[in-house]
Formats: sequence, structure tokens, C-alpha cells
Amino acid sequence: MKEFFDIAKTHPTVFAVGCEYQIIVPVKCPSLMSVIVDGIEYPDESGGVLRSNVAVHKVSVPMKSLDTVRAYTLVFRSVIDRKPYFPEFEPAVTREYAFRPLESERLGIYHISDTHNLEEAPIAAGRAFADQTDLLVLNGDIPDHSGSAENFDTIYKIASELLHGEKPCIFSRGNHDLRGALAESFGEYTPEQDGRSYYTFRCGSLWGIVLDCGEDKDDSFPEYGGTVAFHSFRLRQTEFIRQVIENAAREYEAEGVKYRLVISHVPFSYKQEPPFDIEGELYREWCTLLRTHIKPTLMLSGHLHATKVFMPHDKFDSYGAPCPVVIGSDLRRANPAKQMNEGFCGAFVGLSPENIRVVFNDSEGGVKGEFTL
Repeated sequence: MKEFFDIAKTHPTVFAVGCEYQIIVPVKCPSLMSVIVDGIEYPDESGGVLRSNVAVHKVSVPMKSLDTVRAYTLVFRSVIDRKPYFPEFEPAVTREYAFRPLESERLGIYHISDTHNLEEAPIAAGRAFADQTDLLVLNGDIPDHSGSAENFDTIYKIASELLHGEKPCIFSRGNHDLRGALAESFGEYTPEQDGRSYYTFRCGSLWGIVLDCGEDKDDSFPEYGGTVAFHSFRLRQTEFIRQVIENAAREYEAEGVKYRLVISHVPFSYKQEPPFDIEGELYREWCTLLRTHIKPTLMLSGHLHATKVFMPHDKFDSYGAPCPVVIGSDLRRANPAKQMNEGFCGAFVGLSPENIRVVFNDSEGGVKGEFTL
């Protein structure tokens, strides 16, 4: 009989999406999976058929239920022979997890992006703030590309080591995630809402919007070989932002919201050098909508492989930034054979009624910078 980690590659990751949690687990072998919350079992199913031929299991559960009971149970049954009649499975294997929802007005967020399949160094950086972290943000380019399903394991290894299935996580897509044969099915391996990689979420006193800039150069750029259509994709997000504003009372103006967060892999308020200087008019509109209506507390980004804070009206504000922008990842790939020697910096963000504390720290235990906003 298989044990839990004979089936699961990692602990589960509990992603906040909209008003639900999507609990995702990468697996080593064909299996069925369900999640029990408050006595109710939620199976991983497609049109009523339980899924077994998958690389990751994904189950949605009501956020309110899990926040209330603060615990869930995973149930696995590995496949012996899924024949058309009387399929055979091994006995059920279960594992219980405690869960810590966001409740306080003092919140700790750890931000990681641009790991490009690096695992040990980002985990080491995140562990420095493990006791203060209430929420993990994985903000794009966690895999190096989508040419192999094994690359996606990096997402879950990092989250597993830092959260142990006990705290929530937010995920956003990066531009390198859009390259490779599996890019078109990226949402099968990661959280999304109604087939979208952009969405809003609510965790306690924190409300957020995840935006997806897609690729970082024009759709016609030769590198993409005619495989992308992100201009129209970004236009759809403009309408999405407008819809969020129309529903403000149920979104960022809802009772109990103290902080409003924008999460985007690409810091779209900043105009980069050619050929990365795309969509200026569109990104200016995003900034204007966010600044005028949503009035975010903070924006978290990566992409630039840097640890910086961009303030509204400074030299990095090209399109009217709606709030301070934290660029929170720095990857140096001097020695690919020895991950810990490469060096990685992430960002801890502490939100409180008094201020915002930002600390950039590295995988060797050093602090690269600290700011109070």
C-alpha cells in the first residue's frame, strides 16, 4: 500500500482565487484525490468523472468554510487498473492539515518571482521570514519555461517548503511561463478563475487583483514565431478592470477591507527600453483606472530581476503609477551547477495600520535593503 508521499510530490498549496481556495497537489502516479472540509468531500472531477490521469490534482473549496474550520483532509486512492468496468484502486490514504487564514490587520507577505526553476535559494530566502509570513506570493517565471511539465514542480516545491500546506498563496503568470508546448495548457497546472489567469481575491483584511501582462515584447516579435496574441488578451483585461470597478461594493470597498494589492509580474507602470516598450497607451489606462478608482495600497512585481521600490512621480513612473511598486526578486545565475551559490533575493512586505515595511533579503542570510513606506 502506498503512503501519502508515494503519491504526492509535495504538500498541497492552497491558492486564494476569488472567494474560493484552489488546493493543488502534483502527483507521482495516477490517483484520485478529494479534499474534506467541515465534513464535506470535494472531489477532483471533470463533468462528474473523477480525474486520475493528471500531473496535478486541483480541487476548489469554499473560502468561508476553510477559514472557519481551519483544517482540511486530503484523500488519495492510487490507481491499480482503471478499466472500463469495475476499476481497481488501492485503499484510501489520508493526511490532515491545519490551516491559518488571514485575520489580523497586521499581515506579513513574502514575495518570490523569477526563480526560473531555481528552488533551494528562493526557499532559503523565504525561510528567513517564515515565522512572519501569513501569505506567499509567487509572481511569475517560477518555472524557466513551459516546455516540460516537470518545470511546474518548482512552483509546488517552493510553496510546500515555505507554507507546508498551512497558509494561503497567490499565484500570477510570468512571460517565460508563456513559452513552450505546454504554455497553452498552463492553467491546467496552476490556479485560474473561469479559464482566466487574471482575477481578484479576498483574504481577511486584504483584497487584491492579479493582472497578467502576457509577453514582454510585441506579438509580432520573431522570438515567438507567431504563437501569441496578447494585445487582445490585454484589452480583455481592461474590460475586466472596469467590471471590477463597477462591482466595487463587492470587491475592494467590501466591509473589512483594509489593504488593496495589485499583483503583476511585469511592473506595467514603468516603460522599459526597446523592444520591451510596448502597450504604453493601454498600460497608462490601467494605471489611471487603478489610481482613480481602486486606489491600491501597494503593487508587487518582478520581471526586472531587481530589488527596488518605485514611487509615484519618480523617474521610473512612466504611466502614472497608482501606488508604490515593489520589485521583489533578484536572480544571479553565475553558477548553475550550485544553486545555493547563485544567489537569490526575495521581498518581505509587512502591512500594518501604521506603515508598510519592505525588506529585501537574500538566500545567504543577508539584507539587501529595507524601506518604510
